[in-house]
Amino acid sequence: MVSLYEFAGGEEALHALEEIFYEKALADPILRELFPVRQPTHVDHLTWFTAESFGGPGRFTRELGFEYIINVHRGLHITDEQRQRFVEVYLDALDVAELPQDEKFREAVRQHVEFGSHVAQQNSQAETDEQLHPLREVPHWTW
Repeated sequence: MVSLYEFAGGEEALHALEEIFYEKALADPILRELFPVRQPTHVDHLTWFTAESFGGPGRFTRELGFEYIINVHRGLHITDEQRQRFVEVYLDALDVAELPQDEKFREAVRQHVEFGSHVAQQNSQAETDEQLHPLREVPHWTW
């Protein structure tokens, strides 16, 4: 079976998606607190994470490691409203990026983003290591 990475169009398509998402997040009044300024490496890191999750190269794990993403989210105190808006903005970016309209593909991406946003929210609110989500590696998402 073709991976989500291949079906999406590979690295180039995912990079375009993450760039569109990031621009939307920077401009969104609900997400602005989480994305106050453009970070020069953020789109690349999002791309690496999504690519690896979707069955592409393992660059995120090799170059950053999962601890990196835990640390990035710690202390952000992501609210339910921000988490839900993140998902909405991300799913909107799929259309703008012209990723495949295939229903099964879109559902897999939606589930991935929902799951990831819950993990990020939990980690953002954790005051101790025990309160962190137990996930310690990039999840490998399939159809």
